[in-house]
Amino acid sequence: MNAAANPLALRTSGLVRYFGGLKATNDVSFDIAPGELRAIIGPNGAGKTTLINLLTGELSAHEGRIFIGSNDVTAQPIQQRVGLGLLRSYQITSVFDAFTVYENVCLAARRKQGLGFAVWKPLTGYRDIADKALRVIQDCHLGDVAHVTADNLAYGQRRQLEIAMALAADPRILLLDEPMAGMSSAEGAAAVEMLRSLKGKYTILLVEHDMNAVFALADRISVLVYGSIVATGTVEEIRNHPEVRRAYLGDDEDA
Repeated sequence: MNAAANPLALRTSGLVRYFGGLKATNDVSFDIAPGELRAIIGPNGAGKTTLINLLTGELSAHEGRIFIGSNDVTAQPIQQRVGLGLLRSYQITSVFDAFTVYENVCLAARRKQGLGFAVWKPLTGYRDIADKALRVIQDCHLGDVAHVTADNLAYGQRRQLEIAMALAADPRILLLDEPMAGMSSAEGAAAVEMLRSLKGKYTILLVEHDMNAVFALADRISVLVYGSIVATGTVEEIRNHPEVRRAYLGDDEDA
């Protein structure tokens, strides 16, 4: 395959991070293709949060390299990585309870263009921003509550709003860390449907404990155990992988 003609969205090579004598990530190498929804799973303490923090620049790697597209960002700060399109949802989201869903998403899009709060004027004065906001709101299944203020949203809808605001910033790769945490079964099901509708439109790295959600959504899954990736594959390959079943799913888990 010609890598230049079909560049990867994100790639790591040999990432290592120590905390004292503990190797929290151990030679982690993986890649994500443009438009892919990749899931990272693993038991508590596996190093998932450390890996995400290395990708975003909140932690620095002791060894290894990180690439966004063809750009080596290993030594780059958070802001440089955000500028290249690598976003963790909370890095861009600051939900304003008194504003509607539509207004919140418009503000996120304004910040992407460097407008921030400068010279507030009617949103119709920024037609490109307004159009983008409406498109993202529909993508995130929030059309029915577009003009509802954020303080009146259900918990699951608020989490969807956070994702919508991140998408309004045009991420090249969106990192979602436990997006369904704290949701009811119904809210979780709605979030799965929303994320399924985003597949192919955006490149997404999903860290999630809800295995039903992971199996419903992922194109590929990487399994992290004690800081190392022990397996990567399709849903069916991971379901049936003996080491994964022992380490994470459990020997008696039905495939």
